[in-house]
Amino acid sequence: MGLKIHRPKRGSMAYYPRKRAESLVAKFRVWPDPHAGKPMLLGFVAYKAGMAHAVIIDDRPTSPFYGKEIIRPVTMLDAPPIKVLAFRAYYYDPWRNLKLSLGEVWSPEIPKDILRRVVTLPDKFNKEEMMKKVLDNIDIITEVRAIVSTQPRLSGIGKKTPEILEIPIGGVDDMNQIVKYADSLLGKEVNVNDVFSEGQYVDVAAITKGKGLQGVVKRFNVKILPKWHKHRKGHRRIGAIGPQNPALTFTTPRPGQMGLHKRVEYNKRILRIGLNGTEITPKSGFPHYGVIKGPYIVLDGSIPGVIKRLVTLRFPVRPRPSTYPTGKVQIVWLSTQPLQGA
Repeated sequence: MGLKIHRPKRGSMAYYPRKRAESLVAKFRVWPDPHAGKPMLLGFVAYKAGMAHAVIIDDRPTSPFYGKEIIRPVTMLDAPPIKVLAFRAYYYDPWRNLKLSLGEVWSPEIPKDILRRVVTLPDKFNKEEMMKKVLDNIDIITEVRAIVSTQPRLSGIGKKTPEILEIPIGGVDDMNQIVKYADSLLGKEVNVNDVFSEGQYVDVAAITKGKGLQGVVKRFNVKILPKWHKHRKGHRRIGAIGPQNPALTFTTPRPGQMGLHKRVEYNKRILRIGLNGTEITPKSGFPHYGVIKGPYIVLDGSIPGVIKRLVTLRFPVRPRPSTYPTGKVQIVWLSTQPLQGA
């Protein structure tokens, strides 16, 4: 009986195309609505500050460590409040099968730092005229999204240029309530505790660390060929790239870009939300980041991206079963030891 050879394919097809992300701001294509009974933003953004470890009480009833202390790696996020600049209404066009913009309603007061990101802005925003257009077409509006900007001056990231992105507004099915709520947010700040709460699960999207041009061994885990026999053309390569007519198969491992891809981590639990970042900042500060000055988030586990990278949070699109706990997590000890040289 011959030996059965098990040789799985090199590289996952789930991550094609392996190209550089278009923007350093990770965006979701789907925004789950928790239907909380009140209008609310369906997501938030924060900066990755670093990692540490914590001792928590395991509250999973099916775990063998239920009720006992366990050590977990945690990720620290610097979450300064976001500024609501405007909101945009969308409607669905069945003829073209597209979601189109009906119009935007902007706040009369725009922060000066926005000019660092947007080259030109109108001298005056006619809020009343645009609000009337939205209310007159309230029956065809299918979605309302808030146009928000980050406030990096309030973080420890050390930059001034904000990021601008859209976050949908949901929570209820009544579009009149959503538009009214969006109007009340114009020019105001939204904190992370207005969107999420401790103990719940969130999805995290971020742009991974860029590694530049890499070969097939590192990029696809191709086996290194023997150096001493019939490999004069190289040993860190594939044996053959396959037929080239009519075209080279795109699944063939080839050198190219590695890293700087958008990735999503599902069901990351929020262990703590605080308002004073000095509670969790080491005495020497987070390496390559510094000090968290204001609100912060402590997530269970690791997330994609490098230090100072902006991450986007949303409600889980694949919720955990009801057997999983969602209440506040009891943290016995959270490490604030200096991380230099660790």
